[in-house]
Amino acid sequence: MHVAIPLYPRFTALDAVGPYTVLAYAPGVTVTFVAAEPGPVTDDRGTLTLTATAGYADLPRPDAIVVPGGAGTFDALDDQALVDWIRTAHEGAEWTTSVCTGSLLLGAAGLLKGLKATTHWAVLDHLATYGAEPVRERTVVEGRIVTAAGVSAGIDMALTLLARTADEETARAVQLVIEYDPRPPFEMDLAMADRALALLA
Repeated sequence: MHVAIPLYPRFTALDAVGPYTVLAYAPGVTVTFVAAEPGPVTDDRGTLTLTATAGYADLPRPDAIVVPGGAGTFDALDDQALVDWIRTAHEGAEWTTSVCTGSLLLGAAGLLKGLKATTHWAVLDHLATYGAEPVRERTVVEGRIVTAAGVSAGIDMALTLLARTADEETARAVQLVIEYDPRPPFEMDLAMADRALALLA
């Protein structure tokens, strides 16, 4: 299985690297970072750069797509080359997935109409703009489209995808390899939303 992860300016690193780590450990899976042109792309903290080793034209028909989110997503919604690539790649892909606000890019490509979908809690209502039904769940599977909630949920999404593309035993083995056993020290508290959003400014 060949998985493509498109990068764009100010993506969130874990949105891309979390699924990459899960899928890259799986036998028979190749993961390629793509962008409009091969080269470095910097994340939304401005301190981490990943290298896209292929352009969109180099990988028009991957087996699976993982679209990350990030602070740059709203600018990326106007990136016609990216949105067109997502739409076209989806036509031949077995799976089209997103992490966090990456689901808005799926929506912009016209892929979420009439489907349940999720994204980061701060922008969940935006999904309705694209004809989707927003749901507050960690991972949502609708046919061959899988959306994940914010940032760290990309790991859950990738394990879910791996269980479906390979088998549950493989997914469990990768989960053990990366020692993914989340036990956050604090409960999620949406009452702190304003303070949390200030961190993104």
